[in-house]
Amino acid sequence: MLKLYWYTMVNRWRLFWLTRDVARQAQVDGDQKPVIFFNASARIHGLSLNAAFQLLAAWGLRLSGIPVVHFVCQAGMSRCVLGTNRDDASESLPCAPCVAQSKRLYRGADVRWFSFDESTTLVQSLLGLSLDELCNYEHEGVPYGEIVLPSLRWILRRHHLEDNEANRFLLRQYILSAYRVGQEFAVLLDKVKPSTVVVFNGIMYPEAMAKRVAEERGIHVITHEVAFQPFSTFFTDGEATAYPIEIPEEFELSTEQNTALDAYLSKRFQGDFTMAGIRFWPEMRELDEGLIKKIEAHKHLVPVFTNVIFDTSQVHANTVFPHMFAWLDQILETIKGHPETLFVIRAHPDEMRPGTQKAAREHVAGWVEKHGVVELPNVVFIGSEEYISSYALIRRAKFVMVYNSSIGLEATLLGAPVLCGGKARFTQYPAVFFPQSEKAYKRKAEEFLEAKEIDVPDEFMHNARRFLYYQNWRTALSFEDFLQAHPRKGFVRLKAFDVQQLRAKNSKAVRVIRDGIVNDGSFLV
Repeated sequence: MLKLYWYTMVNRWRLFWLTRDVARQAQVDGDQKPVIFFNASARIHGLSLNAAFQLLAAWGLRLSGIPVVHFVCQAGMSRCVLGTNRDDASESLPCAPCVAQSKRLYRGADVRWFSFDESTTLVQSLLGLSLDELCNYEHEGVPYGEIVLPSLRWILRRHHLEDNEANRFLLRQYILSAYRVGQEFAVLLDKVKPSTVVVFNGIMYPEAMAKRVAEERGIHVITHEVAFQPFSTFFTDGEATAYPIEIPEEFELSTEQNTALDAYLSKRFQGDFTMAGIRFWPEMRELDEGLIKKIEAHKHLVPVFTNVIFDTSQVHANTVFPHMFAWLDQILETIKGHPETLFVIRAHPDEMRPGTQKAAREHVAGWVEKHGVVELPNVVFIGSEEYISSYALIRRAKFVMVYNSSIGLEATLLGAPVLCGGKARFTQYPAVFFPQSEKAYKRKAEEFLEAKEIDVPDEFMHNARRFLYYQNWRTALSFEDFLQAHPRKGFVRLKAFDVQQLRAKNSKAVRVIRDGIVNDGSFLV
């Protein structure tokens, strides 16, 4: 506790001096239109990776002469996402520490605060609605239910929601709050007339609402998320959680680039990596003797890799199946029809994230138990806290089934045929088999199980390597010169640095972000 307190105090001290120096050294170019930054869903009182990325980007733009306006919550929502207590929906929000942190982060900046004011008309129209009616609720042509639903699923850590008063209450409050955010953001846009709006993620309802309001006015909107290198971010004028990447047709990896990619994969296949500041694999064990014997007792091995059901990527993934569990339901039918094949169902390592509040409350382990899956003689279930090497399974597999996890791309790189059930960032390019209907998926699985050999197009490996290189080295904007690890997972500390390092001429990340905003650049390194 003493160490955490020390880190907090040092971070605050550095914030004090950095915000002061940025304010003193930033000189606004009168010919530049303002850029609005909005992030209400990445932190409360600490400094998460995404909160840090947005802060550093805003500082960099200000030091480049671009006027920046921060749209900041001051108890502006009756229920925000991070402030929601999933066990007690009635608990009041932690607004005081959140606002205090905002004042520290945006000291000396142009801040436009917004507060909450409940719409009586909207309140009346929401009363008595069922959960399903709230999920599909529209008002004045705006699909508020659709906008807030991903946030509720995320904070409740589940996809399927029970129609109870607690969930209905949260949906009503999220809708009322989204309406207020939209009102206040529209006023700000009309006053400031920005060239660009930058929001975190774009899926959480406050930012999703701001994004929608800006796009309705034809304003350029940029979203950002954590990228796939340490202390790096991904900026795009598309959907950051879908990770759109445009790779030129003529792009081919050089010898040096291939060497860098191979070195990365070597570490990755040993579990030596982090994502969003989280190390999923404290260790990685090879297959034990019992599992090997079971594999050898069957004709084929098919690993099944799942995802985290509440992850914001699921908004984009559910194009073939309505959700991941529907995909698993179909796979269960296939399992029962093929006793000669061993299916190893692998829960995502982030599903039950130990030591955090992000453990799923609707999870693959529950689905397995509900359907009695482990009672089937040709199934092995590996939970998210079992650190058995997924790559060892892939190397023995006839083919691999994935929903939309990164392991699908890696399985292709290991030479395995991959049958993908959900839209993934890597399905933008042919790198896996991705049938476009539930029936087609079922047929393809049967075809693979019956085939003596599965022909994998050469372009799959080629595209997988090109995509992974672009993802890791061209789209990842590194702020590692300014950030360092924090004992709390997913959070960071500021390094000691001179704000001159954040000028575009000195920071590649700031230069790319500025070019993307001012010159409609690609946000590629």
